[in-house]
Amino acid sequence: MNFFKKSRQFVTMLIIVLFLTTATACTSAPPSDNATQLSPTGYSQLYGQLERGNTPAGQQFGDWVVQTSRGLIRDAYVRDSNKLGVVITPRVEPRDVRPLARSLVQGFHNNFPDRDVTVLVYAPDKQLILTAQYNQQSKQITYQGQA
Repeated sequence: MNFFKKSRQFVTMLIIVLFLTTATACTSAPPSDNATQLSPTGYSQLYGQLERGNTPAGQQFGDWVVQTSRGLIRDAYVRDSNKLGVVITPRVEPRDVRPLARSLVQGFHNNFPDRDVTVLVYAPDKQLILTAQYNQQSKQITYQGQA
């Protein structure tokens, strides 16, 4: 009986060691060259690991924008609670860029009131296509760019 108990413990330990070795080896693979991007500070990071905001409130708003966009926004970031950048997907028609930017400005201003805010809209290839700026004093949105 003692032999079977020791055998079972040995086999269990062997399986655990093999599992941990395999799992660690699979998760520590280096990133591919096309997955790395330069962050705004110049450090190389994985694109998916870039922060959506440089404050907790900004991080939450950036996450919320992507999650509620119904596939129209691929990525979003908030900087200094007054600048929102979004990367749209190919599903967004050119005629819909300005209304989308307007909605984002309104939502962004509601979450970060009493300040001027800017929304930068980037094409899927990450080229800036539209800048929408909300002026707190005049309560007006001005647009710059192609869309």
